Amino acid sequence: MNANRHKQSIIAKAQELGFFYCGFSEAGFLEDEVPRLENWLKNNRHGKMSYMENHFDKRLDPTKLVPGAKSVISLLFNYATNLTQKDSNAPKISKYAFGEDYHYIVKERLSQLFDFLNETIGAIEGRAFVDSAPVMDKVWAKKSGLGWVGKNSNLIHPKEGSFFFIAELITDLQFDQDAPMKDYCGTCTKCIDDCPTDAIIEPYVVDGSKCISYLTIELKDEILPSEFIGKMDNWAFGCDVCQDVCPWNRFSKQHKEERLSNPKLLDFTKKDWMDLNEETYRELLKRSPLKRTKFKGLKRNLTFINPSAT
Repeated sequence: MNANRHKQSIIAKAQELGFFYCGFSEAGFLEDEVPRLENWLKNNRHGKMSYMENHFDKRLDPTKLVPGAKSVISLLFNYATNLTQKDSNAPKISKYAFGEDYHYIVKERLSQLFDFLNETIGAIEGRAFVDSAPVMDKVWAKKSGLGWVGKNSNLIHPKEGSFFFIAELITDLQFDQDAPMKDYCGTCTKCIDDCPTDAIIEPYVVDGSKCISYLTIELKDEILPSEFIGKMDNWAFGCDVCQDVCPWNRFSKQHKEERLSNPKLLDFTKKDWMDLNEETYRELLKRSPLKRTKFKGLKRNLTFINPSAT
């Protein structure tokens, strides 16, 4: 079904639900991404994220995830914030983890948007995705005209920076594709120069196995690699450095989602973090992204970046 006449009502509904940008692209095989993904995996840039090797065909072709898919609707959900952790010496956590896990929040809104499509257009086939399936979200958002992929491999929007979540609805509806945006990184190399672990090995290529976000979240080893001692920049969960230094983030604006901030978490001091026990962990971090590391993983991170405090 050609659904172009519904585009504006979909965009308006998406904005009502909290998505500040919505773009449309044609679902199809991502031929240009094949050599990039193959080379990245071949050189073990994914570290021990073995799941990245799975479903290679599905990552490149959304019609294998949603049979009959014709369009990918990409959406951006703001998490930029002016809030900071109260204790400047406390182990650092990424801005997106200041509150409730975004998967809960964004999936709820996506479900409501999908219901709106069904009610407005009629019965449709489709699936919603929020960073939890083999979908190349940044590529689809780029194709949908929602920004360009910067040298730090993050999607950047010229009016909003890069502090946002990316989500998709892959549907059997037919839309005209929105025009892609040009790359405005220019000669800037701030993200490359300032990365604490030199994870951005060349413009647009990140060695995931060196990234602090990978080390503190994805890597499940009992001990972090000794080569990163003294290089973690006090990050206990994730890392925002390559975004914090990006000039385009001077345009980012404070989000309006109350569920994305937990005052108790932001008030935690360095001593509170180092004294963290399992009971407090369960109470403080209920429905938090930090639960991804599990208690042992978080304690591992805290010990690694502050060995003298144990």
